[in-house]
Amino acid sequence: MRFDELNESNYIMFAIKNYENPQAVTQEDFYEDMKRFKWVKRLLNKYKNTGDLNVHLVMNHFIILYNVFGEATTPLLFYKLDKDLWSILKTFVIYLERLPEFPLTALHDIPIDEKCLQLLNDL
Repeated sequence: MRFDELNESNYIMFAIKNYENPQAVTQEDFYEDMKRFKWVKRLLNKYKNTGDLNVHLVMNHFIILYNVFGEATTPLLFYKLDKDLWSILKTFVIYLERLPEFPLTALHDIPIDEKCLQLLNDL
């Protein structure tokens, strides 16, 4: 299966292929980790709508996702989250130094969220 572009029919296979969690023994463990994408989405939506951001909680989810999905986390995040959250998402990805420099893609043109960056720099 090719993963040139993630879509509804291949993103689960992409996630499974890149999933490395030695503590996971069941399919349920995998889906529990996949739920973290939804939790990140909820937290970033809350920030977008209210201006309230629990930076530590979001960072915790990001760290766990990168620990179990590795570099595949970045494309999975951009696939699973709505485009209106991408500037906030990109801010976290850059802060964690997880945005690949090459090849240059449309992701590099997305502006970062300055308020979010300030909150991250205050950690």
